[in-house]
Amino acid sequence: MSTSGPPSTPPPSPTGPPTVSPMAKHTQLVRSGANWFIWIAGLSLVNSVLFVTGSHWSFFLGLAATQVSDEFGKVIITGTTGVAVALAIDVVIAAIFVGLGLMSRSGALWSFIVGMVLIVLDALLLVWVQDWAAVAFHALALFFVFRGFQAARQLAGLRTSAALPPGMVPPITPR
Repeated sequence: MSTSGPPSTPPPSPTGPPTVSPMAKHTQLVRSGANWFIWIAGLSLVNSVLFVTGSHWSFFLGLAATQVSDEFGKVIITGTTGVAVALAIDVVIAAIFVGLGLMSRSGALWSFIVGMVLIVLDALLLVWVQDWAAVAFHALALFFVFRGFQAARQLAGLRTSAALPPGMVPPITPR
């Protein structure tokens, strides 16, 4: 049995491709912005390990604050003690950034703000030493962290509006 014409295909969907819900989109942007803190901490620790091993090579993607502590340990407190102190300071700085990243992933606006302030202060150290490639990286990181902050604000608004019936004002509760 032969049929004429093209093979049958399902009719095109009237709605087009599936859309991503605004909550899912903002959640992804929040996580993406927060993950920058974790990447910065990780790359800074890689730079610290390179310092400990005596390498004269480092990523421009790390923090200037860890490089300052490394130089402080090498020049001011010489020897193994200086390296150990510098590494301890580097680990504390990286832990702060990891903590900010984890808090930011849950949508904590304060952690985004504190992290952005720390990135700007770190970038100012880099401007002082005129490391322009690292300053550009900090600007890129700041851009994506700020996008995460904006998404966290919008996500908080979406969660609030989804929890209340239309026309209902949230109650004022003292904190």
